Amino acid sequence: MTIQIDGSQGEGGGQILRTALSLAIITGQAIQIKNIRAKRKTPGLMRQHLTAVNAAAAISGAEVKGAQVGSTELSFNPDKVQGGDYNFNIGTAGSCTLVLQTVLPALLMADQESRLVITGGTHNTMCPPFHFLQRAFIPLLKRMGVQVDLQLNRFGFYPAGGGEITATIKPSTRLMPLHLEGRGERVNAYAESYFAALPAHIAERELAVVKQKLSWSDEQLLLREINRNQGPGNVLLITLEHKQVTEVFTGFAERGVAVEVVAKGAVAKVQKYLTSNAAVDTYLADQLLLPMALAGGGSFTTTEWSLHADTNAEVIKQFLPIKIHHDIEENGTIRVRIV
Repeated sequence: MTIQIDGSQGEGGGQILRTALSLAIITGQAIQIKNIRAKRKTPGLMRQHLTAVNAAAAISGAEVKGAQVGSTELSFNPDKVQGGDYNFNIGTAGSCTLVLQTVLPALLMADQESRLVITGGTHNTMCPPFHFLQRAFIPLLKRMGVQVDLQLNRFGFYPAGGGEITATIKPSTRLMPLHLEGRGERVNAYAESYFAALPAHIAERELAVVKQKLSWSDEQLLLREINRNQGPGNVLLITLEHKQVTEVFTGFAERGVAVEVVAKGAVAKVQKYLTSNAAVDTYLADQLLLPMALAGGGSFTTTEWSLHADTNAEVIKQFLPIKIHHDIEENGTIRVRIV
């Protein structure tokens, strides 16, 4: 039986495609997706989405129809997932981490270790940057029994791309449920401004905003100049380490936008999280749904239940016999339960 997926449902973006591909491989179900990325300014498969499709096909020996840039329909019929060594080159500044997100869950079910080298963008706006996966997401997966190692070989910023990450993934026979009731006490907090082939004052001004708005010390503000051949580009990373969870908040320099505005946007996300009692912020909440569903259960509290998360949950429920509940608590946080 072929599962029919409507790519225009809910948030209508690329997450529908990525989640559907992952679960098609894991469950062995053929899928047909229509209206791919229907609610985006440029609908259909872009380079990073096409690379995700090709990567999913490569690790599963899938039969695929409609795999070309601009396609709004796709048929995907997987065979058995195969571990091993893979290289995937997006060819643009499209997100490496989103390609990894597509194949990682399936490769956990492989019969041997996998090593992936993915080339493209590593720090992209509207996508989880490398450091978010490394510091926030992967440590929680490890608590579920997953053995994954990530390495950043080279930064890749928009529009040049050219970044590279390596992921080593060991098979996991069974994922363990994870329950995150709270974040625990804070153990560390710091801000880093990475910049390449740009004036240092850009990064200094970003960190000055963090210092002023969060009342942090100079020791918590880290200037990170990287080799200019990895630029031009800049990303502000604000990392909060708590006993139970680490969160990473980002801001990206944009042409025509004052760096103070970029930094204030990142700080506002930090402040919203810190004033809540939630264990995780909205982006990490979205990322946790699939592994918890594969584990057969889990729970967490979050600052927000987004349309993105709601759409992701609906796609997951088309493949797995699980229920995903979200309820508002008295203090305003959202409690999410996967059962």
